[in-house]
Amino acid sequence: MALSISTIEDVLGREVVATTPVRGGDVAESFRVKLADDELVFAKTHLRPPPDFFSTEALGLERLRDAQAVPVPKVLAVSDDPPLLVLEWVQESTSARPDDAEFGRALAKLHQAGVDSFGRQDRRSTGSRGLPNEPRETWAEFYATQRLLPLVELAAAQVVLGRSTLSAIESIAGRLDELGGPVEPPARLHGDLWGGNRIVDTSGVSWLIDPAFHGGHREFDLAMMRLFGGFGPECFAAYDEVAPLASGADERVPLHQLAPLVVHAIKFGGSYVPAVEQVVSLYR
Repeated sequence: MALSISTIEDVLGREVVATTPVRGGDVAESFRVKLADDELVFAKTHLRPPPDFFSTEALGLERLRDAQAVPVPKVLAVSDDPPLLVLEWVQESTSARPDDAEFGRALAKLHQAGVDSFGRQDRRSTGSRGLPNEPRETWAEFYATQRLLPLVELAAAQVVLGRSTLSAIESIAGRLDELGGPVEPPARLHGDLWGGNRIVDTSGVSWLIDPAFHGGHREFDLAMMRLFGGFGPECFAAYDEVAPLASGADERVPLHQLAPLVVHAIKFGGSYVPAVEQVVSLYR
């Protein structure tokens, strides 16, 4: 989809010289934008965005930046109608080695910044499936009512998972108090922390992009990082030096991976269906 220069100029309030398509996410179209003063910015748009799509993302980026822990691109302009998000340009490297240890320490500080509750105070949904983020007082209640049970409904509607698997997920949702380990306060989460949402600049510094920000259990971000790879062991070791995880965290990784695996089973099917079944089998 072509991005109109005039649209960017109207939303950003600055003159645009040129736009160049760049790689982006799986739903948005992304561009490098050159301004009249030779400054580069990043812009992305969406053909059919859900309601409040870019303003929700912008708010998430700002909440992550507020923690002053991990570099996050600054929001320069945002609009839901027309759909457009403009961020500061981060020159991504194709060869710089990421400082995983530094990123691990920074991520621990981000989580420690905390939030007021599990979920989001603005109650905005996040993610490609619009999962709810109603504020909840405990992680067990949040993960059950705002993640696992809504995903069971979505998976049932699309006939993605078998009835026994869906029933098992419902059972897990009812036992999170016993499965989730020691109670922790809500952490400030990125919420979709796979390797593609961490970019490394030419200095090897890691930046976070495309958040599904919410208050949650910090083990969720860490489990997501392990699900698809892209983060070295030094990252997790450095995190644990700053903010050691509670006993049994390694055994809880599949529990936190269950929600994203169900999302991927709904979206893509394939190998994600047996992956969900394998995790469920651990808790029968």
